[in-house]
Amino acid sequence: MPGPAGIYDLKGLDCPLPVRKARKRQGMPTGSRLWLEMADPLAAIDNTAFLAQDGHVPVETQAVRGGRRFLVERG
Repeated sequence: MPGPAGIYDLKGLDCPLPVRKARKRQGMPTGSRLWLEMADPLAAIDNTAFLAQDGHVPVETQAVRGGRRFLVERG
C-alpha cells in the first residue's frame, strides 16, 4: 500500500506545462502516488492522455479551490 501522497501545485500553468513539469519530477519510485493540482480547464482531458502515454495510473480526481486535483500512481 502506498504511503501518503504529496501535492504538486501546478495551478499557475496552462496545459501541457503542468504535465511536462510533473514528468520531470525525480525520485518517485514505481507505485508511489502524487496529487497534481491544476487550474487549466482542459487538464482533465490532457492529464489523462499524457499519464497513459507514460504508463502512470490516474487513481482519483477532486475539485479544489481554483481547479482540480488528480491523484496519480507512478507506473
